[in-house]
Amino acid sequence: MELFLSNVLTAFTQVVILFLVAMVGLICHKTGIYTEKASRLTTDLLFYIVAPAIIIRSFLGMEFSRDTLGGLLKALLGGIFFHIVGMIFTKILFNKSDKDTACIFKYACCYGNVGYMALPLAQAVLGDEGIFYCSVILVPFNFLSFIHGAGLMKKRDKNEKFNFKKLLTNPGVLGVAIGLPLFLLQVDLPEVIYAPVSYLADLNTPLAMVMFGTYLAAADWKTIFSDKRIFVSALVKIILVPLITVVSLKLMGFGGTLLVACVLSAAAPTASNTVMFAAKYDRDTGLASKVTSFISVLSILTMPVMIAIAQALQ
Repeated sequence: MELFLSNVLTAFTQVVILFLVAMVGLICHKTGIYTEKASRLTTDLLFYIVAPAIIIRSFLGMEFSRDTLGGLLKALLGGIFFHIVGMIFTKILFNKSDKDTACIFKYACCYGNVGYMALPLAQAVLGDEGIFYCSVILVPFNFLSFIHGAGLMKKRDKNEKFNFKKLLTNPGVLGVAIGLPLFLLQVDLPEVIYAPVSYLADLNTPLAMVMFGTYLAAADWKTIFSDKRIFVSALVKIILVPLITVVSLKLMGFGGTLLVACVLSAAAPTASNTVMFAAKYDRDTGLASKVTSFISVLSILTMPVMIAIAQALQ
């Protein structure tokens, strides 16, 4: 019970921190300092500059050794696994929904706050080893969100053909293409290069959450309980996906800190990237804000439960 209450407090604290930053964006929107219109102009900065910087820095923060290689590969597998589980659910549940809104629910079910929700929780609950595994899971998260996630959100012409060049120049792919060799070769970048990359990566949480706040201010909250798909998305993202993940990975031989880190990442609430991608591809940012914030609030209760289940099985 003491461990459960500690996890509840840790998760609650992290959610409150994120929402306080978002409230700054909400106040800025209400006072006209930084409106939803202005935040849309900031989207490309996050999309093309900050996101690749996060990926590159996550690779630079990993130490390559024979002892960590097995755990690293398992963490990658675990990260890929629970994203695929989310994709399967969305294919079943939302394929017949209106395409203009279904893309938001699909993205919300697949991609969580692995970076600035799971990592702080891993630090508090699991220590350095947990941070390492959650950092590894950032790789499939970023790669898939920029390939599959962007594909969900993007409005396509029926005659549009697959563009391999655009795939290669995708920010997520470029980030991996730069960061992976640096990790494998254990390149120690000079401070004059590493510091700018790190500073840009640090922009992600505050800038994304301030932007998120402006969308919260513009959202129509009176309609949140009228769309059952919001509740279905919450059920999938923070209950079904992590439960399937913990059982499946345990059967695959995962255990210890690695298992808890994978489940913690799978149980993270919907990523605020949902709003960023909705803005980038001209989707309904109000709906994206409602889904993201609703699931984030519920995760205060569900994340500690999922962590406790994983710890009991480790």
